[in-house]
Amino acid sequence: MVEQNNFASALRHASGTAALAATGALAIGGALVGYGMLEAQKFGLRHESLKVLPRGYGDIKVLHLSDIHMVPGQEAKTQWLRGLADLKPDFVINTGDNLSHRKAVPALIKALEPLMAFPGAFVPGSNCYYAPKLKNPFRYLASSTGTPNPAPRDQLPFEEMHRAFGGAGWINMSNRAHSTVLNGLRLDLTGVDDPHIDRDLFAGWPRGSSSSSQAPHVRIALTHAPYQRVLDQFTEAKADVIFAGHTHGGQVCIPGYGALVSNCDLPTWRARGLSDWEYNGNTVPLNVSAGVGTSRFAPIRFACPPEAIMVTLAARD
Repeated sequence: MVEQNNFASALRHASGTAALAATGALAIGGALVGYGMLEAQKFGLRHESLKVLPRGYGDIKVLHLSDIHMVPGQEAKTQWLRGLADLKPDFVINTGDNLSHRKAVPALIKALEPLMAFPGAFVPGSNCYYAPKLKNPFRYLASSTGTPNPAPRDQLPFEEMHRAFGGAGWINMSNRAHSTVLNGLRLDLTGVDDPHIDRDLFAGWPRGSSSSSQAPHVRIALTHAPYQRVLDQFTEAKADVIFAGHTHGGQVCIPGYGALVSNCDLPTWRARGLSDWEYNGNTVPLNVSAGVGTSRFAPIRFACPPEAIMVTLAARD
């Protein structure tokens, strides 16, 4: 009888310990989620400088936006984006994934309206075309093949967004090449539609006269998802700088280590920031944005706050 009582007491103690551990784990998990939701609202501005312009030309300030993932009612994000116009960029580059809700286009245009007063260019991401879905977050840690055949019910009103961008003078660089003049310098732009859903087709550089390549210019390449095949094409074609988004910087990172995933075949250590991409003897600066937003179904960030980037293009020495 004594042994039975001791066993029952030990069992009750073990059960109590397990319950306390489970409660503690839930509390820690809740605290981490709460912090992650707070960090997702800690919008910041990263500054970079690149010497890629011809000698003798003045600086060009390029504001790089990506992965806004707008949802109606996101007033803090809206006001922060509107405030970026105070920076007075010379050019705005938007590398896609602007929407996270079917009814978000008016909210997006309200947020970007002051910035649309400046010249700009854009490429779409999959979340410009198709709404995100609620899914197991652990799938994000596995290799992804994108969304090759989304159902019609998941389509977003991207045409409305593109009309607004185009009406403001922003150039749609989806599988296109285009030249424009800014501050007396020719900007040669090339871009691809989203490689994450296999819509990319490299168009090369704008065609001009036989001597046009000898005129002062800078070559700027845009993609939403920085898949290696696209970066290799841009680099082999001798871009001066590549702008990309998509990765969210990993979104949930380990302090001191960095991103666990890039959601494409880009090495995780390149998932956020400025690095040099090398291919076939050429080297090109690659700027990958950690993005402004998140999917509405995963509104958290950890050790990876949202960002816009002001990239100052300066003259070569």
